[in-house]
This record gives sequence, C-alpha cells and structure tokens, in this order.
Amino acid sequence: MKILFVANTLPPTDLSGVGEQVMQLSRGLEGLGHEVRILGRGDDGARGPKLAFPLMVVLPFLRELRRFRPDVVQVHESDGAVAALLVKILSDFLSPRPLLSALLQVSYVEEWRAVRTIRYRGRVLGRPSWRERRFRWFKAPVQIVLGSMTTWLSDRVLAPSRATAAELTRDYLASDVAVVPNAMGSPDDDVSMPDAATNVEKSPILLFVGRLRLRKGVEVALHALASLDALRVPARLEVVGEGEHRARLERLTAELGLEDRVEFLGRRSRPEVARRMSEAAALVVPSLYEGMPLVIVEAMQRGLAVVASAVSGIPDVVSDPETGRLVPAEDPAALARAFQAVLSDPRAARQRGAAGRARLDQEYSPAVVAGIWLRALGLEESRAARTDPAGEIA
Repeated sequence: MKILFVANTLPPTDLSGVGEQVMQLSRGLEGLGHEVRILGRGDDGARGPKLAFPLMVVLPFLRELRRFRPDVVQVHESDGAVAALLVKILSDFLSPRPLLSALLQVSYVEEWRAVRTIRYRGRVLGRPSWRERRFRWFKAPVQIVLGSMTTWLSDRVLAPSRATAAELTRDYLASDVAVVPNAMGSPDDDVSMPDAATNVEKSPILLFVGRLRLRKGVEVALHALASLDALRVPARLEVVGEGEHRARLERLTAELGLEDRVEFLGRRSRPEVARRMSEAAALVVPSLYEGMPLVIVEAMQRGLAVVASAVSGIPDVVSDPETGRLVPAEDPAALARAFQAVLSDPRAARQRGAAGRARLDQEYSPAVVAGIWLRALGLEESRAARTDPAGEIA
C-alpha cells in the first residue's frame, strides 16, 4: 500500500512532536511492508516560510498525487487543510481516489484558551507574552478555521489521546474520531547509553524538555522548586529548549533566588537529551494544556519516571503511581509534593521508570502504533489481501 504523509514540521529542521510522530509512524508502516512518502518543506517539498506552508504545498502535493498515486493521504495538523481540499476537488479525476485521513495533535480552540494569566491562590505566576497574545488573536483563529475545514473534509480523523479526540469532537464538530497514540522507538538510539531506570547513582536533577511558552507551565515548576527549600529537599532543574518565554523565565528564576539551582540549556541534540534523561531523577511536564506529549514517551524509552500535570492526553500515557506522578495543573504546592516524593525515594522512581519502559514496548512502539493506525482506517483487510500464505507482502 502507498501512503503519503503531508506535514509542515519535520526533523531535523524542526524540533516538534508532530514531525517526530510522522517519522515514527512512517517507520512502523514501512516495517509492515508499506511504501511511505513524506511531503514537507524543502527542496523536494513546499518552498518558503513555515507560515506559508498551507498554500506553498499545493504544487508539490499535486505532483506527488500524479507521480506516486497514493492509496492513503494523511495530513498532519490544520496546515494540511488545502491539501485535503484538493483531494476532495480532484476526487472525480483520481483513480483510485485515495483515502484521506487527518491526524491532529491538538485542538487550537484549547490552544487559544491556554493563552491566559496563570494564577495560584490569587498570586500571579505568569502572564502571556506579546507574541502569545498575538497568537491568540490572529494566528489561532485562522488555525481553528483550517482545523475545522480539515476534519470536515477528511474521511477519517485521528487524535493521539482520548482527551484530544473529545476536544476535536466538541471544538471542530468532528465525528467518530479514532485514537492513534504517538509512537517512539528509533533504531538509531545509542543502546550503550545507560537507561535512567538502571542508573543507581541518581542526582537530584529534575528535567524539563520542551518549547518555552506559557502553556508549558515552567513558571509553575519554578515556584514548586522554590518551595522545596522549606521542605529541605535538595534539587536542581535543568531546562532544555528555547521559546518566546525564556527571558521571562530567567527573570523569574532570579526573583525566586534560584540562579544556582536552575540551568537554562537552550536547544540540545537528541543524543544529549537522551543522556540527560539517563542522569535525571524525573522528567517534569507541568503543562496547562497538551495533546499527548512525545517527550513523555521519550522519557519512557529511557526508563525515566515522569511528574506531570493531569491534563489533556497526559493521563492516557502516565499511569499514577505505576509509571509516574500526576498533579493538578497550575498548582505549585502539589507539584512540589510530587517532587519531594520522587526525590526522597529514588528506588521507587527507578521502578516507575522501568514500568514505563515496559509499557512503551507493549503499547507505543512504531510497529504497534502502525497496527493501530491501520485498524483505525479500516485497512487491515486490505493488507491481508496483499499477503501471501507464507506471510509476506505480495
């Protein structure tokens, strides 16, 4: 079967969960004998800036339809709305007409709502930057329209979690949304690097990995870290990532007197992130809103326990207390207690990390997720028809 993925953000140019999921799902489908092509930005894809992708991808997409003749076209996020429209317009001229699916990691209605002031017991923890306010009032409404258009045009709508599926049903009026979780498992991983679950000499390091923007909740983590002083719990926070909120977070770090306990590392390579995961006590995901954060699945791959907000799709992948700890969002006191519990019992943290690794292999490997994807699109029978009695793809 021929499958064409259309995605605006792809590694190594873009560091995003969407792009990584495209690569992981592609790897799983290829392992099952399918032919996958990925259309993104660059010399062989759409030219121009990321913002112009919905329009600039039109000509490359038409070229791929003519040359590749895919059986399935899958668009990722609302940036694929125009490509989805083209499939509908040209359906009478395409033989066979490809099945059109859309995999949406988030609802932009929820993204829009997440741009707000963070408060805890009347105290302001963080405010949106001007770039985030601009996103709320200009970009988000456009993405909501494109997302609604994508779900309306698609034959099948997919989401990475049950919560996101419910959001797409409510916010985009999508019907019968299927859940296809994010996958993780790369053959390029450095297997000689120790897993966090087997790293006995734990340092009291809490690790955050992600884009530095308000809805990621790093302000909440900083306030939680500051309150650990009263609990006499030694801990450091390493922050990996860049974003529009970094300057504000650095100022807040200074205001809280945490300069010697918080390190902003900027962007780091994937091997270095894996190394830091192997050295940390826990991954911290204090988000206000998420789809299904791929960084959590990466932590599970390294056998690292997770402390996260119980929002959106996170409870789908983090099981409290088996693989991590879940706390209410925007609650630094609850987050501090979770930090204390993880740091005071490294053995239990390692056991949670090992349980997360086992769950990853069973539920989130590329092969497993590719099988879920095929069933969600009703394509298992098609694959079976192309398999000979010896079990090889014809």
